[in-house]
Amino acid sequence: MQLHFSPSMRSITISSSNGFIDLMKIKVAARHISYRTLFHTILILAFLLPFVFILTAVVTLEGANKCSSFDCLGRRLGPRLLGRTDDSGKLVKDFYKVLNQVKTEKIPEGLKLPDSFSQLVSELKHKHYDARTFAVLLKAMMEKFEREIRESKFAELMNKHFAASSIPKSIHCLSLRLTDEYSSNAHARRQLPSPELLPLLSDNSYNHFILSTDNILAASVVVSSAVQSSLKPEKIVFHVITDKKTYAGMHSWFALNPISPAIIEVKGVHQFDWLTRENVPVLEAVENHNGIRNYYHGNHISGANLSETTPRTFASKLQARSPKYISLLNHLRIYLPELFPNLDKVVFLDDDIVIQRDLSPLWDIDLHGKVNGAVETCRGDDEWVMSKRFRNYFNFSHPLIAKHLNPDECAWAYGMNIFDLSAWRKTNIRETYHSWLKQNLKSNLTMWKLGTLPPALIAFKGHVHPIDPSWHMLGLGYQNKTNIENVKKAAVIHYNGQSKPWLQIGFEHLRPFWTKYVNYSNDFIRNCHILES
Repeated sequence: MQLHFSPSMRSITISSSNGFIDLMKIKVAARHISYRTLFHTILILAFLLPFVFILTAVVTLEGANKCSSFDCLGRRLGPRLLGRTDDSGKLVKDFYKVLNQVKTEKIPEGLKLPDSFSQLVSELKHKHYDARTFAVLLKAMMEKFEREIRESKFAELMNKHFAASSIPKSIHCLSLRLTDEYSSNAHARRQLPSPELLPLLSDNSYNHFILSTDNILAASVVVSSAVQSSLKPEKIVFHVITDKKTYAGMHSWFALNPISPAIIEVKGVHQFDWLTRENVPVLEAVENHNGIRNYYHGNHISGANLSETTPRTFASKLQARSPKYISLLNHLRIYLPELFPNLDKVVFLDDDIVIQRDLSPLWDIDLHGKVNGAVETCRGDDEWVMSKRFRNYFNFSHPLIAKHLNPDECAWAYGMNIFDLSAWRKTNIRETYHSWLKQNLKSNLTMWKLGTLPPALIAFKGHVHPIDPSWHMLGLGYQNKTNIENVKKAAVIHYNGQSKPWLQIGFEHLRPFWTKYVNYSNDFIRNCHILES
């Protein structure tokens, strides 16, 4: 603020420091105003000026510096000097009241809705909607968009399910080319393992792994990762079991690509004398039951109330309807004591795992008389993956389930299991498994839906010894937010779920842990464009 006296003391001018606002100009008439009066006037002004300065500064900070007149400044300072406040808070409260009123109202049928927010604003401007009409339109638009997002999410889940259930063209190509090689190349048909190594297939001083799969590429990764991660690869024996249609291709791969010094055996289910209809009648019923075939191969939307189902629940139900769950290969693990009568202890592996650490210490774990060494899945850092209890797998509204099982009992995982076959042969695990499968068939699959784990949870009840979770990390096939540092530390990582690493829907940041064991220099891999983008 600046105060200017004219030389004649006849006028006083008060202005801001930058000179753009003239706050007050006083003309003094000598004959009407005495010096004493003038002194008092200046004293009063000196008292008032700090308050005027503060108000001016506040207005300037709010953008009042664009004002260039007393009229503008008056409009800005007037309400403050008179104690008036901004009405925007009242407007918000009024609008909130209108929104509350329309919250429970039904949207009128046939109401034409704007396609976008900008169109809504345009209509609001030209049609002069009142607040209630605007609120109804806003509610209707949001409900419409929510429905569309929900429908697209379910469509995405269905497409993902079909992608996960199908065989990629490149993997199908690999199987066909290797099968053709089996028929035309004698080297591809050579005996596995060589005759002098046959006795080692039942030598219990070796570490025996069993892998059941019809996926040649996945099998190659499991075996390669196990051998490369082992401190004693010469002590490894792999028993690869496959179905009849894949046998020739699987045999060709391991005959043409030996993984020394490990020993590899490839057998088809048709080559096991024990696997007869008399020994596995329930499984034949499972494969041929019309209701089951419709459940796994039929319309997955039919009968599903999507309006009351969350996308995560729907995804779990879709995963449970994977056709692999009625495959004999998926049930084979329940017959290991009979299929390998000379072995005492084995590690059973799924085909969607990668081994990153030496697994030989698994054979030294004392199972304390139990049959199955497995990682429990009811506790852990990942609350989604490691939160599985019996309630997640069984229908406890069924009287038989409610009578015999505890919903809070901790579940365990398939994928990497230590099986004490000697202890297993002294139990009735297989009979219990068959019995509960029959009960579920009779109840039209109302006791459980999810594949082979639920009957195993019942059959192995009281026969499971928990092992350290670092041996087996789960969820890489459905948990996109998997902790990478934990992945690096795990002995075995498991891509259980739909997003397998060999599929396009696999998670890109988790795929390299698997692809590092794919031999891209192999002619068959190159010619079939495996994982080629």
